[in-house]
Amino acid sequence: MSESPVGVRQRGPKKKVGNGAEYSSVPGGSDDELLAMSIKAPRHVQSTGGRGYKIALAVITALAFVTRFHRLGHPNEVVFDEVHFGKYLEHTYFFDVHPPFGKLLFALMGWFVGYDGHFKFENIGDSYISNGVPYVAFRAMPAMLGALTVPVVFLTMQESGYSLPAAITAAMLVLFDNAHIGQTRLILLDATLILSMACSLLCYVRFYKLRDQPFGRKWWKWLLLTGVALSCVISTKYVGVFTFVTIGGAVIVDLWNLLDYKRGLSLQQFGQHFAARALGLIIVPFFFYLFWFQVHFTVLYKSGPGDDFMSPAFQETLADNALSASSITVNYYDTVQIRHKDTKAFLHSHAQNYPLRYEDGRISSQGQQVTGYPFNDTNNHWIIMPATPFPEEERLNRPVLNGDIFKLHHVLTNTDLLSHDVASPYFPTNQEFTTISMDKSYGERHNDTLFEIKMEHGKKEAELKTLAGHFKLLHVPSKVAMWTHSKPLPDWGFKQQEINGNKNVAQGSNIWYIEDIPSMTEADERNSKEPKKVKHMSFISKYLELQRAMFHHNNALTSSHPYASQPIQWPFLLRGVSFWTKTDTREQIYFLGNPVGWWLASALLAVLAGIFGADQITQRRGLDALDRRTRSKLYNSTGFFLFAWASHYFPFYLMGRQLFLHHYLPAHLASALVTGALVEFIFCADPLEKEVIDKDGKKTYVAAPKRSLVGAWIACGVISAAVVACFIFYAPLTYGTPGLTVEQVLARKFLGYELHFAK
Repeated sequence: MSESPVGVRQRGPKKKVGNGAEYSSVPGGSDDELLAMSIKAPRHVQSTGGRGYKIALAVITALAFVTRFHRLGHPNEVVFDEVHFGKYLEHTYFFDVHPPFGKLLFALMGWFVGYDGHFKFENIGDSYISNGVPYVAFRAMPAMLGALTVPVVFLTMQESGYSLPAAITAAMLVLFDNAHIGQTRLILLDATLILSMACSLLCYVRFYKLRDQPFGRKWWKWLLLTGVALSCVISTKYVGVFTFVTIGGAVIVDLWNLLDYKRGLSLQQFGQHFAARALGLIIVPFFFYLFWFQVHFTVLYKSGPGDDFMSPAFQETLADNALSASSITVNYYDTVQIRHKDTKAFLHSHAQNYPLRYEDGRISSQGQQVTGYPFNDTNNHWIIMPATPFPEEERLNRPVLNGDIFKLHHVLTNTDLLSHDVASPYFPTNQEFTTISMDKSYGERHNDTLFEIKMEHGKKEAELKTLAGHFKLLHVPSKVAMWTHSKPLPDWGFKQQEINGNKNVAQGSNIWYIEDIPSMTEADERNSKEPKKVKHMSFISKYLELQRAMFHHNNALTSSHPYASQPIQWPFLLRGVSFWTKTDTREQIYFLGNPVGWWLASALLAVLAGIFGADQITQRRGLDALDRRTRSKLYNSTGFFLFAWASHYFPFYLMGRQLFLHHYLPAHLASALVTGALVEFIFCADPLEKEVIDKDGKKTYVAAPKRSLVGAWIACGVISAAVVACFIFYAPLTYGTPGLTVEQVLARKFLGYELHFAK
């Protein structure tokens, strides 16, 4: 029986086993020797490739498709986070915080069924039927991927050398889990993520089993398939990096063991092993990952709702983009409206002043208020004035250039914009923005009214343009950047936005642009311009810009959500998520795992940690409760599954973004593998090998006779029955039908789940 890849190796006398590598021979054999023994095990040793496995695999796969496709068309409305993938079919650019692979699969399905992408998936409860959306076809794709995940779990257990009841137990925990079923029946990305993660584990186990046959055809095949699976994981969601950590940890242990001189590998041979793994598990996945972004950019060549997330240079590569069609050069003495990129508020001022004291007792300058205002208004009009006035005859057609220093003159109040070392209303560390009269602006306070324009990604002395010219406005004396935020000012500020000077100049939310030029007349020569061609931008530049935007907005998902939950709650299934309700039929979809399966898996994770601790302590005291094969399997295989769980779970404690129960699904799959492994370990007490002393008193080891699996079968049956019963009990909340009475809802309202129609 073969083993998965993490563990501590024992050493003994060596012998050559192909390709110049040396492996220990029994007695005192290494895990490699144990692997070789298990691959070529005598007939009396339990087989992991017999007829029983094939029958079980067929039945489990059939049940997986039945549970995922059952009533797939219900409800015929948008459910929770089912989102829009039709824009790929419209070729309009959109922005999303996840990589494109999973969304492209949905687009491919839409292309297969002839969908034109007209529906926008804007509101939960919108009808698919009345809008002519082939939603069943869209849902069929994740349902199929979710169904295929179950046999992959079974095969991972089988390939890792576990008994049939252990493999069935692990598969049953995923097969009849309400959360896995509920999440993979909807137009969501998680089915792609979870299947790719499961395939990564399976492919690496198959690769590791061939470690005594390096660089052969099968060895390369499973190494490259592992890389492809890893690429699919991270190309679906960035949390796929946790699967890279899992496989990477196993690879590091493997390479560390290969580095041991007792293995007989020269440094050149070790370098070949290292290079092969780097190629298969880093370089190949990375290029596949880039490939999906290339497809993404190629398909989305038209201007769309995602334009605002990208730079002007990026937007000008899209057909029909407003920047290409409407942007014009900004000149000195133009009256302009300046708008904040993130909040869309206009730079605004009015005759009212700041109060003498703020609510916290701090004193203001009592100067004229400068605020952010969301609507078009004449108080948003500012004239761009040179720091030193141009001669009258030189004022026409003088463009504003990147790096210029100028003043901003407020038209209606005849004052100039100013910042100074007075604390702003909401931020004691930021500077107040106000305005000052013309006589002081060109007198004693002249320097305080000077601002420098720094265009984003702009070349030196590039011309400032409307819409396309994103810039930061830096106060010259104090080097702060003009900034605003969405928190409204009190009544004295008319609930408008605060404008202040941000000392963190590099902050991405300091960006502004010129919305339009109200003073420009029809006779202005800038109105007569030739149609602009779509510009080119290199793939690498577009990719890097999109990566920055994706990471920025992903980290910005920190707002509260009524169904958000914390990682400490996930293993114990303390909270779910309401996906959909229908009042007249009392139907609802509530995202929740199978309590029996989740609690059992979580409990056995703690049991495994206890087993590791007890084994280490007993060995320190000279006791040896486990035979070598059992210990090797426990640490190498079950330990690998535990590491997979930990690497997919604990990193979420470091995240500040919104988190939901579905983020635990990959870790839950790993915990199901641990559960199956422990069913065999706990309920199959027979050793995997036995000690034999020959007539000379020499100790050797031979494979033990066929083990009794009665206890494992009983445990498998009890666990499976409990999991199935619990699944059926919560099935109305998973499939959204039938509607439940008040009593039935209350019976399922365990641990305070926020179920609807409980009264």
